[in-house]
Amino acid sequence: MWKYFLKRLLLIIPTLIGITFVVFLISHLAPGGPLDSEIAKIKGAANQTGASTKQISQEEIELIKKRLHLDKPIPIAYLYWLKQILTFDLGESRLHSRKVTELIYEKLPVSLIFGLSGFFLTYFICIPLGIRKALKDGSLFDFLSSFFIFFTYSLPVFAFAMLLLYLFASGEVFSIFPLGHEVSDYYEDLSTWGKFVDRMNHMFLPVLCYVIGSFAILTLLMKNSLLDQIAKEYVRTAVSKGLSFSDAIYRHALRNSLIPIATGFGSNLTLIFSGSLFIELVFNIDGMGLLSFEAVRERDTDLMMGLLLAQSLLGLLGKIISDLCYVAIDPRIEFE
Repeated sequence: MWKYFLKRLLLIIPTLIGITFVVFLISHLAPGGPLDSEIAKIKGAANQTGASTKQISQEEIELIKKRLHLDKPIPIAYLYWLKQILTFDLGESRLHSRKVTELIYEKLPVSLIFGLSGFFLTYFICIPLGIRKALKDGSLFDFLSSFFIFFTYSLPVFAFAMLLLYLFASGEVFSIFPLGHEVSDYYEDLSTWGKFVDRMNHMFLPVLCYVIGSFAILTLLMKNSLLDQIAKEYVRTAVSKGLSFSDAIYRHALRNSLIPIATGFGSNLTLIFSGSLFIELVFNIDGMGLLSFEAVRERDTDLMMGLLLAQSLLGLLGKIISDLCYVAIDPRIEFE
């Protein structure tokens, strides 16, 4: 098993190189690439000072190309970028005029707080609910819970977020929670307990939106997986040999039904990093989702590549974590 995981870890390196090279190639070939973005930045800076539209000479363009390694073939330019990454330098954001590592370090805690809370709450709620629905299949509880699940799933995330704000934060109906942001303006003046309560109040509605986003799929996957296991011969055999139905479910069927759940466990880790753009926009949260959107919209190459590298690495590690979950759930799994 450990040889398998060692191979998977080593495979991360060529996979990351492949992912980043493809995106690097597309970003340089597409219209409005790094050169056009840099020229637009220079012209924009000149316009802000009140000067007339700045004309970029051919000599200046050549200097920009040289600085960005655009005077070389794209594979060579990519190697320069890769060399820079190996020194733990993700470059400088053209949009924010700051180091990419500084921006990620600043925005990451916000997305981690909301992402981790939503991630673990989703599993802690959906797995027990899916089990309960499977055991009560066809009952009134199953019908009502399915109605609620599909109703929330049918709502777009941004619409659900705005509905929550209108109902519980706007004052039109209730004014229980704050309208947005991560903390209040007077956060630093609060006591330790006050800071905790203030952050919880700001977190509640956004985290609820995070949970609703994957609530239906995970709950129904758990229910259907458990129903599939209950219908198998080994459960009936265990009951016929004197084991109670509940023991047969919780000691045997449940463990096997968790394998499909483990498949998506590692993949969902990328949501912790990237966040949700719509949720961050509606609740005015300055996190990784908004930062990623700005990087793509403004063609901020260094920032875009830095975020891509971090998210791809987390996604690949997540796949390995999923495999570890397989082993934890079913030790009989072999990796030969």
